[in-house]
Amino acid sequence: MPIYEYRCEDCGKITEIFFKSANDNQTITCSYCGSDRLTKIVSAPGAVIMGGSRTKGRTCCGRTEPCDTPPCSEGGVCQRD
Repeated sequence: MPIYEYRCEDCGKITEIFFKSANDNQTITCSYCGSDRLTKIVSAPGAVIMGGSRTKGRTCCGRTEPCDTPPCSEGGVCQRD
């Protein structure tokens, strides 16, 4: 179910259009001014990463036991070395 972005040729604002399927032939109009003069723009796809980024059984810095005073790195931000 793709979401496409369109730039309005009349007001210049960007409208996001949700399509239920690839064959959806809905009328596309600007959600701000109602114009049908829209140009499809290329946008980066979004991605969702599931799960943790650290190795199981290890802390954010890679230790197997908990840190004495988290966060364990300088500057107050946990980082994996």
